[in-house]
This record gives sequence, C-alpha cells and structure tokens, in this order.
Amino acid sequence: MSEIVEQASARGLRASREPEWRQLEALVIKAEKKSPRAFTDEELMALPVLYRSALSSLSVARETSLDLELITYLEGLCARAYFFVYGVRTSFWKRLQTFFTRDWAEAVRSLWRETLVSLALVLVGGIVGFMLVSADPLWFDIFVPEALAQGRNFSASPDLLRQTLYDKGPSDWLAMFATFLFTHNSQVAIFCFALGFAFGVPTAFLLIYNGGMAGAFFALFASHGLGAELAGWMMIHGTTEFFAIILAGAAGLKIGWSVVFPGNRSRMASATRAGRTAAIAMGGVVVMLFVAGLLEGFGRQLVTSDTLRFAIAIGMLLLWLAFYYLPRGRAHG
Repeated sequence: MSEIVEQASARGLRASREPEWRQLEALVIKAEKKSPRAFTDEELMALPVLYRSALSSLSVARETSLDLELITYLEGLCARAYFFVYGVRTSFWKRLQTFFTRDWAEAVRSLWRETLVSLALVLVGGIVGFMLVSADPLWFDIFVPEALAQGRNFSASPDLLRQTLYDKGPSDWLAMFATFLFTHNSQVAIFCFALGFAFGVPTAFLLIYNGGMAGAFFALFASHGLGAELAGWMMIHGTTEFFAIILAGAAGLKIGWSVVFPGNRSRMASATRAGRTAAIAMGGVVVMLFVAGLLEGFGRQLVTSDTLRFAIAIGMLLLWLAFYYLPRGRAHG
C-alpha cells in the first residue's frame, strides 16, 4: 500500500514541477555551452527562482522516499545550477592576477613553520657537507655527482677553479648549462614536494643532501682560498634557487605532517586540505626556479664583479622576503 502511495506522490510531483525542472535544465545547459552572459534579463531573473524550486522538490522527494532515479536527477540538476547561481566565475587572467597578487604569498606565509624547518635542514646539510669534505676530500664525490661538478673537484688547479667563476664562455654553453641546472633544481624541488606524503622523511633527506652539495662546493673552493668568490658566484642565483627549494620542502613537509598528525580529520582529508595550500605554493616555486635558471645560466656568467654579484643576490633575497612577508591589504570582492 505504501509503495502505491509513494508512486502516486512521485507522479504528482513530476506532473506539477517537471516543467520547471526542464526549464532550469535548459538554462544550465545554455550556461555550460555558452555563458551566463548569453542570458536575457528574464532568464537571469528566473534562474534563482527555478533553482530554489528544484531544491524544494528535492527536499520533498527525499522526505517522502520517492524513487531513486528522480532523487538522483534532482541532485545532479541542483548541483549544476548551484555553480551558476552562487559560484564565483572569473576569467583565466583574473585568476592569474589573483594568484600573483594574493594567493601565492598567502600560501607561502601559511607555511612559515615548515619553511623554518626546511631552512634548518638545508643549513644542517651544508654544515655537515662542508665539515666532511674539509676533513676528507673523498667525501666530495659522494656529495657532488660528476655531471654537476663538471671538472670542479680536488684534482683541479686553483687557476682552473677561478676560471670557472669568472670566465664568460660561449653563449651556447651558457644556455646548455642553464638548462641542465634548471632541470636539476626543478627535479629536486618537485621531489621534495611529491615525496612529502611519505611522512616527510624523503623530503627531509633531500633537503639535507642538497645543502650538503653546496657545503661540499664551499669546502672545495675554500681550500684554494676562493670561498668568498664562490659565494658571490653561487648567491647571485642561490638566494632565489635555494629559497625555492626550501619552499618546496616546506610544502612537502606540510603534507607529510598532515598525514602524521591529521587532527580531527581523516588522514586523507587532512592531506587533501594541506595539499591545496602546498600546491599553490609550488606554483610559485616554479616561477622562482625559472628566475633562478635565468640568473644561474646567464647573470652569474655575464656579471663578473663580486660586488655586483652580492648586490644582485641580496637584492633578490630582499625582493622575495618583501613579496612574501610584508603586510598587504586583502583584495575585496
């Protein structure tokens, strides 16, 4: 008997409301295929009214246990209509502008704890690499692969090492070297981020190892009295590059910690929430690595003055710090 009543109720609801559902569906299809801007004034005014009517029908259908097919149809229709009634619709260029003016910096600021931990890991790696290589040059080959060393090792003469810091070289070699280093550093940053889900442990090791490579290079050049010169050569791009890698590590640690300490959420929900912020920060990391690649492959070879190299390095660092951490007004709208 109850099934007969439910079927009768379903038929009655369809008979009285289905024309409105079809009208709403037609408006949604039009908006999906074209744009809400294509609506007439009457259609714009009818859309929220029809949407609320569909929500009312969905509520009635659920309460009276009507057929599942009808409930599924109304749920899908209401979900699609919701986007056009209440959803925020912005152009690609507006979203890009919002990313650069607000979202990127906000995401990085929210990772300040992880950023400090990431920085500490890189510094520890650098100190350990410097001390080990200074004590035993055999450690240099462990920290620095030959493809990255490119002949800069303890068998090289001081004159050769100095030449690598100041020789401009042919432009095609600069482009090739810039491509190699940009690829290498991009891989390090991506791995730091991508491996964060494994409780952040691989990310921590990568940060320490990357710091260890820098420390090994300093030990090599310092042993020939070229420590300050190497610092200028490396810092002209390093203040941007290492900052980017540190932020990538912070993004990875954010995800790792959300898995280890999910709080009141499930581990998956916690990681998903952390991943949204981390992904925005990683979008900025890609931009930083691109800038570092230009400085690394061209700026530090074309600029041979130590003073100017340090000035560019410090200027870039202050620029990034100001962009991320100086207070700014929130966008309205």
